[in-house]
Amino acid sequence: MPFEAIAPWRELWVYLSATPLFSLTITLVVYLVWEWVHRRSGLHPLLNPVAWSIAILGALLLWSGLPYPAYFAGAQFIHFLLGPATVALAIPLFHQRRRVAAHAKAVAAALVAGSVTAAGSAVALGAALGLDATMLRTLAPKSVTSPIAMAVSEQMGGIPALAAVFVILTGILGALFGPLLFALMRVRSSAAKGLALGVVTHGIGTARAMQIDPVAGAFAALGMGLNGVVTAVVLPWLG
Repeated sequence: MPFEAIAPWRELWVYLSATPLFSLTITLVVYLVWEWVHRRSGLHPLLNPVAWSIAILGALLLWSGLPYPAYFAGAQFIHFLLGPATVALAIPLFHQRRRVAAHAKAVAAALVAGSVTAAGSAVALGAALGLDATMLRTLAPKSVTSPIAMAVSEQMGGIPALAAVFVILTGILGALFGPLLFALMRVRSSAAKGLALGVVTHGIGTARAMQIDPVAGAFAALGMGLNGVVTAVVLPWLG
């Protein structure tokens, strides 16, 4: 498309971006469009709406020159809802409480194995690639939700802002390729799928587990919460 045809649209974007609700509206529109595409595709993992929404919104910000703080000022209501949404995960967990209690020992074993593997593999891979100690401490809590990861990383001497980036990348990759790995490994248990996604890929993986079925969603919520507690307690002590 010629630059002359693009310029008016860019000017319109810059003008509208000054309004408080524009960032919120464009974020919701982009996500809902990709959510529709995702469902029309039969929930194909490579069309994950979170991953594509981040990519498209990032491209729009770069194209328009809109600073991220200005964008976030309008979209922060979505960020505010992250807390209530996390608390609401207790609802499916409550409905599946008997199933969770029946698998308590297996859950505990999987939690320990998943937590150790998630942090240990990241540190081992980072060390093999020659990353320094600060980067390794930043990378270690990548499998817990962003607020916990940032706090743990800071306490260990890492870089909190970069830790949040690693968390998001981990969640997106887990949501994209987790179902493919389950199919390759012939994992059929909804509880196992959900727990793995929750422990390793935190909130984004839990959202993906909710799309599998309520059992997977409940176990993902459990895994995300317990791994957050374990990581927050153990990693700073080890670091």
